Parts: sequence; C-alpha cells; structure tokens
Amino acid sequence: MLYPSIDKLTAKAESKYTLVTIASKRARQIRENSAVQGDKPKSKKFVGQALEELIEDKLIHDTIDSRK
Repeated sequence: MLYPSIDKLTAKAESKYTLVTIASKRARQIRENSAVQGDKPKSKKFVGQALEELIEDKLIHDTIDSRK
C-alpha cells in the first residue's frame, strides 16, 4: 500500500490537479537545498517527501479564486 493514501491526500486539496501542483512545487524546493519539514520521511524521493509534509499538515497552501 502506498503512503500517504490518495484518499487522505485529496481531502487536503480541492482536486488531484491542485495536489499535483502543490507537491511538485514543494518537491522542487526540497531538491534545491530546502530542509524537509517532516520528522523522518519514509520516502527517499522529493515528491514523496512533499506529499508526506502535506498529509502531516506541515505544508499549507492558499487557495486563490482567479475566476472573479
């Protein structure tokens, strides 16, 4: 089974597309020498570490409605 679960992750973001965007931006930050906010990440890959931060509520994103 994959950790974190996709069901739990989609509860944190509005859609899967938003989830992908958030995870990819954070993964790039981690790759460029930013420290991981999680205690001991289970994943060795940057995207997995970003998703773990999101599920642990250590990564917060703002929602901007651009349809106004």
